[in-house]
Amino acid sequence: MTDYDVLRVFCGPRGGYGDELGVVRNGALVPEPDDRQAFAAELGFGETVFVDDPERGVVDVYTPTLRLPFAGRACVGTAWLLDVPELVTPAGAVGARADGEFSWIEARPEWAPPCTLRQYGSAAEVEELAVPPAGVGAPPAPSGRRGRLYAWAWEDEAAGRVRARSFPGRADERGDSRSGGADARIGGTDEDEATGAAALLLTERLGRALNIVQGGGSQILTAPQPEGWVEIGGRVVLER
Repeated sequence: MTDYDVLRVFCGPRGGYGDELGVVRNGALVPEPDDRQAFAAELGFGETVFVDDPERGVVDVYTPTLRLPFAGRACVGTAWLLDVPELVTPAGAVGARADGEFSWIEARPEWAPPCTLRQYGSAAEVEELAVPPAGVGAPPAPSGRRGRLYAWAWEDEAAGRVRARSFPGRADERGDSRSGGADARIGGTDEDEATGAAALLLTERLGRALNIVQGGGSQILTAPQPEGWVEIGGRVVLER
């Protein structure tokens, strides 16, 4: 069995919640894309990262059904684990830094997969939402799959505090995905606990720093940067 680490990314203030991430530190053990895809499907995490060069931060990210050019949760967690100033993804170079208890990356919103950002009148409305049917309200992605639905509301607009929930889009054509990343459903659940890419898009739309509570209690921090970049940060815990 290939060795891998399990992290929880975007944890709450007491270290709970967050979403699981698998990281294979020695990507050379699984060099072929098809084998990486199969291994990611076997692990069943929303995202699994294969590290191809730990010193330069070269990474390759997969959900159980597809390869991603970029993933916010994957990059935040892997940057924390490797303790590097930059990650190199197929989408581009991702700046990384640590700031006290938070791990931060800097990325571009256009790297994120399609997502419907739907605002509600109050945090209570978001919390009371029923899980929508797969793909409802989500725009078609270039692949023909559906993007996710990201429901959000202000908890405190002046302070930039947001309450959010994230509902993955339709599973792939086989309908057998277990992924919580990109545009597929998690096996056994219909909602993501923490979604970095959607937070990236919401920050671009609102043009301001955000403190997002998503799912049961995950925390995601964001901040716009010059020239269209966005920082996204959170707590990371090593599970095993």
